[in-house]
Amino acid sequence: MSLIDLNSTLGESFGPWKIGMDDAMLRIVSSAAIACGLHAGDPLIMQTTTGAARRAGVGIGALLGYPDLQGFGRRNMNMMPYEIYAYTLYQIGALQAICRANNVSLEYVKPHGALYERVVHDLPVAKSIACAVRDANKNLIFVGQAASCAESAADEVGIAFAGEIYADRGYHEDGTVVPRGERGDVIADPQAGADRVLRILEEGLLETVAGSTIPVKVHTFGVHGDYPNATQFAFAIREALEAKGYEVTRMRRALEPEEEMPGEPVEDVALA
Repeated sequence: MSLIDLNSTLGESFGPWKIGMDDAMLRIVSSAAIACGLHAGDPLIMQTTTGAARRAGVGIGALLGYPDLQGFGRRNMNMMPYEIYAYTLYQIGALQAICRANNVSLEYVKPHGALYERVVHDLPVAKSIACAVRDANKNLIFVGQAASCAESAADEVGIAFAGEIYADRGYHEDGTVVPRGERGDVIADPQAGADRVLRILEEGLLETVAGSTIPVKVHTFGVHGDYPNATQFAFAIREALEAKGYEVTRMRRALEPEEEMPGEPVEDVALA
């Protein structure tokens, strides 16, 4: 049976402001990228989301963002690679500590928003994140857009890479995500999203907004947890995958089906 991961961006609420449908999404996806407090989330949200993901048996990743709460990490910031390295370490470290307290391992690291898009074409920045991932825990997986600078950086640094395509976002012919507000930026129809996911897996081709196709190799499909129909969309993707005989599983197992890569070791702790 072929293995594939389905991940979602979760834990993006802040204080009393609730964003997304995390509890429902955790019953559908196999991996959860949890916001680390800079673009969204806060320590309490990180703790409760990590605990919920642990109980759901869902793999946990660190969702990295620019320090931009007001802009939700969607505005580009002119940060130098050495600054991004430090901010990456900071965010990974925060979630690693919470994972350890919940007796669960952090499995992967994934940029968010404008940082995610920058890493597609900016190799020095991609490498700064890859180095921080390696220095935090060399067994963590770096998740980024398939066939982008993120993959090249992971190869250079010597860490595992998982290629991702967002099931609910449109793509240009150069492989970049269509910016928000432009025609074709979001795929809202669950059936259209499911059909595209299956075509990528079966043919290795991603259809662009221009109608052309580009080759991609995908280990994980991303779905956003804050869209109005997020749960219906994610469920349609998972249902279509399973109907075609795919096993939706955690990212680490999907990436290394023969031999699971070790995660950060955790000690048995007394949970409150």
